[in-house]
Amino acid sequence: MEWFTADAYWLSRLIFQRALAALYLVAFLGAALQFRALIGERGMLPVPRYVAQVPFRRAPSLFQLHYSDRFFALCAWTGCAVAVALLAGADGLLPLWGAMLLWLVPWALYLSIVNVGQTWYGFGWESLLLEVGFLAVFLGNDRVAPPVLVLLLLRWVLFRVEFGAGLIKMRGDACWRRLTCLYFHHETQPMPGPLSWFFHRLPKPVHRVEVAANHVTQLAVPFLLFTPHPVATGAACLMIVTQLWLVLSGNFAWLNWLTVVLAVSALDLSAWHAAPAVAEAPLWYVVVVTAVAALLLALSYRPVRNLLSRRQVMNRSFDPLHLVNAYGAFGSVSRVRQEVVIEGTADEAPREDGDWRAYEFRGKPGDVRHWPRQFAPYHLRLDWMMWFAGLSPAYARSWFGPLVERLLDGDRDTLRLLRSSPFPPDAPPAYIRARLYRYRYTTWRELRDTGACWERTYVREFLSPTRLAPPAQKR
Repeated sequence: MEWFTADAYWLSRLIFQRALAALYLVAFLGAALQFRALIGERGMLPVPRYVAQVPFRRAPSLFQLHYSDRFFALCAWTGCAVAVALLAGADGLLPLWGAMLLWLVPWALYLSIVNVGQTWYGFGWESLLLEVGFLAVFLGNDRVAPPVLVLLLLRWVLFRVEFGAGLIKMRGDACWRRLTCLYFHHETQPMPGPLSWFFHRLPKPVHRVEVAANHVTQLAVPFLLFTPHPVATGAACLMIVTQLWLVLSGNFAWLNWLTVVLAVSALDLSAWHAAPAVAEAPLWYVVVVTAVAALLLALSYRPVRNLLSRRQVMNRSFDPLHLVNAYGAFGSVSRVRQEVVIEGTADEAPREDGDWRAYEFRGKPGDVRHWPRQFAPYHLRLDWMMWFAGLSPAYARSWFGPLVERLLDGDRDTLRLLRSSPFPPDAPPAYIRARLYRYRYTTWRELRDTGACWERTYVREFLSPTRLAPPAQKR
């Protein structure tokens, strides 16, 4: 069945699979290290409370059947172990069906996490990892050549990621059409990286060229993915370069890296490495892959309708298994950066001029002298949601109160999510307040004179001084 496989993409598949395994490892590691404070039994949005309200059919998950922090940790660390095994090439040591089952394990485990993760897992790259991870199950191993249908479905995902992002920009904020969005974006993006300050200080004509190039890459180049080699390979290479540019400019978890991995699957690398001799694909494998491809094409109706709609939405999953999704990013760009700064005091009575000390987060701006760091592809979930809180208190309604309670209680799991706490766990503050500040990058002169990369101005109170209720009131 020569039509079914493509020997020229043997090396591309190998690189794709190993890179995807690495991203699975990052995702499971983040879940293992952060879940207790976020969704654990004593977390801000506990899983047991969620699954009691949401039926299995809406959010299929192992944790619908049983939940404990110990069981969640077991699943997350099992995901890490399987990802390491796949990264080391364990799937190549198994028969074809065994390799498929091995790739199915991290997909099922991560689906279980995402479907109970609530607000903390509401990002587009969660669904993207699941959609790509599901396709990886059917990509085969060293015993067969890569199936053409799966390779085309991977390009279809890449097309929707890029084209969807391009359309949402053109239909959204007018600054994308005026080529001026990057005048603001590097300063106001959710989590700046170590080079973001320098990107922001590029000349405005360069920013306009960046936006124009982005439009070409996202609105025109994706169609070339479905042309023959070498045009498709060239299109994929252009996407890789664009995504690496975005990696340098900010922290977007694994969104850019996974897009790079998708583009790798479209590269014809046969000139670099000849495909080894492999057996013909067994009939059962052909039937399964063809059936799955037909199912996914049928499910693509909703994402296609969304792409064509004037009311296009981004980062939407249309089924509880996250098999085919809609993607997009930055349909609108903030002109001003506002940050919520959380402070505590040990004073018995809160005073405006009291001894208020700030909690410092790992990724989000706080101390104006603290230079942003590179965290992507690792995802700092609390830091990202704090950025949304700065946009509107409505984004923080469900979790900000529980966060404050845990800081007042000196919860160790919550404090581990922070870069530093001014109060040790055994001596928490008496009161906590939150204040909203406007942040802007300093100029070259200000940076040289003060050593600070940020300058901030007080805007208003976000949360008035709050303390834990006395035990009698809690009852």
